[in-house]
Order: sequence, then C-alpha cells, then structure tokens
Amino acid sequence: MKKVKALVLFSGGLDSMLSAKILMEQGIKVVPVYFKSYFFGPEIAKKSAEILGLKLKVVDISKEHLKIVRKPKFGYGQSMNPCIDCHLLMLKKAKEIMKKEKFDFVATGEVLGERPMSQNKKALELIEKLSSLKGYLLRPLSAKLLEETIPEKKRLVDREKLFDIKGRSRKRQIELAKKFGIKWYPSPAGGCILTDLEFGKRLKELFEKKKKIDGNDIELLKLGRHFWFDDIKIIVGRDHEENLKIKKLARKGDILVEMKNYTGPTTLIRGKGIKNEILEKAKELTKFYSTKARGKEDVKFVIIK
Repeated sequence: MKKVKALVLFSGGLDSMLSAKILMEQGIKVVPVYFKSYFFGPEIAKKSAEILGLKLKVVDISKEHLKIVRKPKFGYGQSMNPCIDCHLLMLKKAKEIMKKEKFDFVATGEVLGERPMSQNKKALELIEKLSSLKGYLLRPLSAKLLEETIPEKKRLVDREKLFDIKGRSRKRQIELAKKFGIKWYPSPAGGCILTDLEFGKRLKELFEKKKKIDGNDIELLKLGRHFWFDDIKIIVGRDHEENLKIKKLARKGDILVEMKNYTGPTTLIRGKGIKNEILEKAKELTKFYSTKARGKEDVKFVIIK
C-alpha cells in the first residue's frame, strides 16, 4: 500500500513542529518545507526539523517575495509585514511542489484565531481558495473547527486524531509538546524581520527612494545607522561585527570611509553622483560615532572606492 505523503509548511515554531508530529503519529510520511527570503531564514527551522528526525526542504522565494512586500494585494500588518500575501505565495509554491513530487496534501501549523489578521476563519478560507489548494490544505491543530478536507474524507488522515485548538493561548500546544516528548522549541517571538517597526520604517523609506533594490540593499538595512541625503544613503556601522559585514556588502560604485588613526565605525556611502559634501558628511558621522575620535582635530581618514 502506498504511504501517504504530506508536505508541511515548516517555520520551526512550536505550532509547525506539532502539526508535523501529529501527522507522523498517524504513520504519514512528512516532509517539512521552509520558504526562505531576504527577510527570514531557515536556521531555527533546521534545528526544529532535526529534533523531529526530519530533513528540512529549503526553497528560495526571495525575489518573488520582495515584489509582494513592495506591493501587497492584501496590505500590511502593524509594520511592513504583508502576512496574507506572504502566506499565499508560500502555499502556491507548496501546491507546485505537491503536484510535481506527488504529495497527497499540504499541511500548516496555523491555529484558528491565533493571529487576528491572517488566521481568522475568513482569511484561512480565502487563502485556501486563492492558493488553489481547496480541499487539500490541512491545519492539524484546528482541523476539527474547520471544514473536512479531502485527505480526511478519503481516510488518508484520521480526523479524530486531529485537534480543535483556537485562540492565542499556547497552553494546549505546550501540553501537546510534553505528550510528544518535544523538550525544545523556539520562543514565539517570530523570525520575520518585517514585523520589526524600526526595520519597517527603513524599508518603507528605501521603497520610496529607490525603484530597483535587491538582496544586498535589504541586508544593508539590517545593519548600522542610516542617513539619507536626497537619494544618497550613508550607513554607519555600530560595532566591529557590523563593520565587517558592511565591508562585505560594499559593491561597485559604493564608497567606504574609515579612520586611519582611531578605532571606530566603517561607513558606507551608496548612491549615484556622490559629491564631496556627502563625503565630508560621511567623515563627520564616522568621527561622531567613535567615542575615541569624537572632538579630536587630528583624525585622518581612509577612503576606499
């Protein structure tokens, strides 16, 4: 008899771990998939998958994801996080994998009512419909509160062994983790930097200033102090680790500014038509953010083009 195969969207959080484990307990072959982008990566998910004895499948959706972050159909959350559009993109990709690799259905760790914007009943139904996964999208933690799926009707999955969890409390999930012997799982803080308000402000400003951006621009947003002068940006490193990362991210056309006779930040200038006044401003900022050089008159600079 052919073994039932489930493709599980796997963030690495407790909900996705439990959803995978619930299906594994039914003898279903589970393959966890993580869709990585410029804004979130698979490090935690890999660890969580290993704990369950599973090998994580990682799929890069960075370029497509950046497009929907810039112009989401269903809008943003509190910051620049387009949760519904993001989840929809992942499910569409999951549908492609399901069809190509002959999985029986797709499952997620979604819990009804856990996230007001993206996990209310209306949103869950809409996402299922628009992803073309109608009937083939199973949410093991809340399945008994939702419409019966095709794999349940076909008895590929035992509905009685699924759950009716709802709301933001994690009490029942923690109880389930104990039952399944899951001793480690990440905190529910979330791994998506788009939910960070300060990062969201930087990203919004970047979208307003630049029509074309890429992964390098996004990585720079995660580092240093940012200053705009019209369409030219100056980024000042905050510590040694950031200085090294900023140097690695410098590309053709950028200018790096460092001090020759004092320790302090590495500063990057990015933009077209960098004039001398901008270079002087970068020097001022570099000097200001060095506790040893601030106020000194003998500071010498190294300019790397």
